[in-house]
Amino acid sequence: MVDTLLTVAGALALVVAALSALIQRVPLSGPLLALVTGIVFGPAVLGVIDLPTVVEGHKELHEVSRILLAISVMAVALRYPIGAVRSRIRPVAVLLGVAMLGMALLTTAVSAAALGIGLGAAALLGAALTPTDPVLASSVVTGEPAEKAITARTRQLLSLESGANDGLALPLVLAAVAIAGPLTGTEALLESLWQVLGAVAFGMAAGWMGGKTLRHAEERRTIESGPLLIYTLLLALVVLGASGLLRLDGILAVFVCGLAFNATSSASERADENKIDEAVNRLMVLPLFTVLGAMIPWREWGELGWWRALLLVLGVLLLRRLPVLLALKRPLSLTWRDAVFLGWFGPIGVSALFYLTMEAHRLGADPLVLAAGTLVVAASTVVHGVTTAPGLALYRRAADREPGAAR
Repeated sequence: MVDTLLTVAGALALVVAALSALIQRVPLSGPLLALVTGIVFGPAVLGVIDLPTVVEGHKELHEVSRILLAISVMAVALRYPIGAVRSRIRPVAVLLGVAMLGMALLTTAVSAAALGIGLGAAALLGAALTPTDPVLASSVVTGEPAEKAITARTRQLLSLESGANDGLALPLVLAAVAIAGPLTGTEALLESLWQVLGAVAFGMAAGWMGGKTLRHAEERRTIESGPLLIYTLLLALVVLGASGLLRLDGILAVFVCGLAFNATSSASERADENKIDEAVNRLMVLPLFTVLGAMIPWREWGELGWWRALLLVLGVLLLRRLPVLLALKRPLSLTWRDAVFLGWFGPIGVSALFYLTMEAHRLGADPLVLAAGTLVVAASTVVHGVTTAPGLALYRRAADREPGAAR
């Protein structure tokens, strides 16, 4: 089965890599193609990739999504010069401190209303579906079409938010676990403080040491070009593994590590490696979405009821984020087009899978929560994948009507 999966996912990755420039200009995305590929080759159609559903195989999916998410947030932390990152601290803090809480509450309310479920299950969905996925968001903020159409500030805000809120969503998830399970509020608070504060301290130390070590190696010419290009990838994996041993928030630790590492190297030194990071980030996600397509819990999706499922998808995609960003338009100093753009393009993907499977690991698999969560992830992958190219075009037209707008 592993050989079959490698063949299918590898062939898809080769096709996506060969047509990468074209795919950025049409209403398609790599993750969307991978999801469809997984469905076609999975048990529901051809049966070539025979995997258990998400409900049964959530542990394996959790580990894969954890590694991919760490690699992705490292790429986000290194995407922009550290000076640009510092200049966005205030609006990103608003997005993390206010917008995240608003999105969690709205998603919880939508889940409860659409599915008719209790507060515990609704809170689990609300917390897991809150973070903006950095893997899917990268197609919106990177590449020539995005860089030509979207202002630098807007791209930076979406990138930095997607990198930071994947780790900072952990306290929300622990609060939801406390509501739904045996964890007490005090235990959730203490665990959140340890995991978050410990991750920040550990990530800063690891990033500083990693940056200094690399500079020392370059000065003494003890490192070759090949290892240099994958240095940050290896650093991300080390920090993720060590965080797991220390029971820290590994995703947040890797993101903070990337920021600290970024502060020790110049933009010119990072230019070529950033291109490698983004390419790796775009292609490594394809096997995960292929696996997700093959692991879709079709029976559990059907048990949700088509009209309840439709209400959930529409409610989450339309109400989870857009109203919050429009309400925060003034504090974030956004134009209307930027507020609408950021409000719509907050895709739900790998980070949601990571937290949904984390909740299943801690509380036991709840078929309803996993089915509803993966349905929203699949819907977001399709909808945001299809609307990225038209969205960029509409944004550019709106900007063209405002000649004085900053780019």
